[in-house]
Amino acid sequence: MSSVKISYIIITWNGLAYLQRLLASMARQLQRPDVEVVLCDNGSTDGTAEFIRTSYPAIRYIPLPENKGVAYARNRALEQAKGQYFFIVDNDLELTDEAVETLEQYMDTHPQTGLVAPSLVFPDRTLQGSAKHYPGLLRKLRNVLFPHRRTMDYAAQLQAATPFEPEYVIGACQLVRAEALQTVGLLDEHIFYGPEDADFCLRLRAAGWQVVCLPTVHVMHHCQRMTTHRPLSPIGRAHIKALLYFYRKHRRL
Repeated sequence: MSSVKISYIIITWNGLAYLQRLLASMARQLQRPDVEVVLCDNGSTDGTAEFIRTSYPAIRYIPLPENKGVAYARNRALEQAKGQYFFIVDNDLELTDEAVETLEQYMDTHPQTGLVAPSLVFPDRTLQGSAKHYPGLLRKLRNVLFPHRRTMDYAAQLQAATPFEPEYVIGACQLVRAEALQTVGLLDEHIFYGPEDADFCLRLRAAGWQVVCLPTVHVMHHCQRMTTHRPLSPIGRAHIKALLYFYRKHRRL
């Protein structure tokens, strides 16, 4: 068995200020002898490479020549990770030791859980909709055309104290069992930016693994919402293309 228990999987793209805050929040975790950090950089030009080299030389740093998308970059990091658990975290999170330890303990005591996630909160501590129903076409169109009418999936469950199993949780913060990943394979690289998280959770569930959200565990997420604010930007168009691929793949709108 690997001596590494948790491999932190981080990707970044010109997000140095966010990354600095995330790594600062992980100070105690980085001192654990059974923890490693694998960081894949999607072609940043903001000084990320120099910052990691000088401030965090123990981090395994994988630079890419250009932005290859979320799934591609995470996969390159996952391929090099050695942990029993892979902690996929976006660079715009702030973690707490309590949150990490609670998620870790849940995985230790629930062997059928392939993925466990916390609830995510904004900096003002209000809840984000991190647990989701299947991202159907009509739902997506409604959210783009009428963003003020958005409703939170699993709202009651996210405000309760009982672990629950949503259809999927967003990819910003997920603790994944290495055995489960080996069962279903890496993220689908046909998906540049969203919904690789939905696809991965659906594949886990289809293979018999539980996807669980712990609503009493809160992690702060400085959510950037790139496709919501700019649906027709290059990354917004890539998201739309990925959604169409996703619907074809799962034969479900």
